[in-house]
Amino acid sequence: SNGLKSARFASRSIGTTFACRGEPMRIDKLTTKFQEALGDAQSIAAGHDNPYIEPAHVLLAMLRQSDAGARSLLQRAGANVGSLMTALDAAIKRLPQVKGGDGQIQIGRDLTSLLNAADKDAQKRGDSYIASEMFLLAVADDKGEAGKLAREHGVSRKALEAAIDAVRGGAPVESPEAEGQREALKKYTIDLTERAQQGKLDPVIGRDDEIRR
Repeated sequence: SNGLKSARFASRSIGTTFACRGEPMRIDKLTTKFQEALGDAQSIAAGHDNPYIEPAHVLLAMLRQSDAGARSLLQRAGANVGSLMTALDAAIKRLPQVKGGDGQIQIGRDLTSLLNAADKDAQKRGDSYIASEMFLLAVADDKGEAGKLAREHGVSRKALEAAIDAVRGGAPVESPEAEGQREALKKYTIDLTERAQQGKLDPVIGRDDEIRR
């Protein structure tokens, strides 16, 4: 997002790049949805006077997104998303605060590790862009606070991988807009199904001859 790109971050920064396995990774290697979540996570951290963006900020931001693919994926994998969001909010309130500083917010060490892991998972799947679900997989394995909370509220890597495979249908992420397109397609399919159930669709199947006339 533009706010994210223009923000002033220090050493482990994601202004336009962030450190990943010792090499700088461009922010535009993330899907648009993931970039938006990082921007929202920065806002959550700023709102709580946290000097570092932590995994909990990013996970909560993803779950709060409109048309949140992350939320529906976790629900599909059997997680209790509502209670997880409450727990994340409480965890963020316990993070160290710095009041009256210069407002500069850095990427925390734990988040850097999870971004590295997400990048690794994305490469294994042949993805051109790192999608939000790769971050969710990293969280599922995380030994820190975010991973602990996720597992306490029903997140498991195995169930999450199955949910991701079902949603993706084996296709790699080849566009920064892949997540948004996926959600739009899902909404269209749901709308179509609802209209069919309500008898609002014209029954075209089996009317080939009539259509040709």
